[in-house]
Amino acid sequence: MHSPSLSELHAFAAAARLGSYSLAAQELYVTQGGISRAIARLEEHLGFALFERQGRRNTLTPAGQEYLQAVEPALMSIEAASAAARRRRHGPQLRLSVTPTLFSHWLIPRLPDFNARYPAVMLSFSPYRRDDPLTAPEIDAWIRVGSRHWPAGMEAEYVIGRDLIPICHPRELQGPQAIRSEGDLLARPLLFHTNYPGNWTRWMQARGLDRPCPAPAADFETVALLVQAVAAGMGVAMVQRCLVEEDLAAGRVALALDASVNIERGYFLCRPANRAPTEALEQFTAWILEQAAPQAIPL
Repeated sequence: MHSPSLSELHAFAAAARLGSYSLAAQELYVTQGGISRAIARLEEHLGFALFERQGRRNTLTPAGQEYLQAVEPALMSIEAASAAARRRRHGPQLRLSVTPTLFSHWLIPRLPDFNARYPAVMLSFSPYRRDDPLTAPEIDAWIRVGSRHWPAGMEAEYVIGRDLIPICHPRELQGPQAIRSEGDLLARPLLFHTNYPGNWTRWMQARGLDRPCPAPAADFETVALLVQAVAAGMGVAMVQRCLVEEDLAAGRVALALDASVNIERGYFLCRPANRAPTEALEQFTAWILEQAAPQAIPL
């Protein structure tokens, strides 16, 4: 047998799609070290390097790209066949693909409520693909980041995520040097999200602050790392409120100012318009909009 294990192939395919071991780990619900070790085993098995580091991204080598093209269709076929077999055995199934950040920070804590209300529906989650055209027939719906403009033929309903808030370490709200104004906030080290570096500028513009945005003290490629940095006292950050609910409630971070602003970008539930929703998808849609209702911001 010349084939490696499926866990190694899934780690490789996820890291290749996302360009990041940490994002691949979030998608597959393993540690970043687990992804790194799986890919190292695969490279040792094959006898050549699959990735090379370019800045913050892990980029496929030419040999890695060729290998991905060869094995990815087979992986997708195995996933589709397994999903079909589970549907036949378990009855109604709702297959979703969810952006990893919203999945881990907001959706997963709420899923027990969905299961309690609709015990007959089996939820199944497809791996996230950054370049996904949102047309795969085996997936019922996708939750993706976007605005009001979607490709023709796509039904997209806003769910949550349009409000940005500044967060800080709780001790930044105490003592004579506490944060009490926008000026106090901007005097702290600003932490940026690598993929959304304009969040601070958009917040400043919405607050009427006509001045250049200070340079970042550091940037991080995931919300989880950004929150950890704030909780460690590295600085202040600008994040979507829905992604830090648990951290705020637990006191790991605090709302620096009661000064949220609304942006066009948010999380949308998407499906092809030419595909009628199943009963399970209609139930899920009503449920997730109800979950988001306390924070709903109309478009």
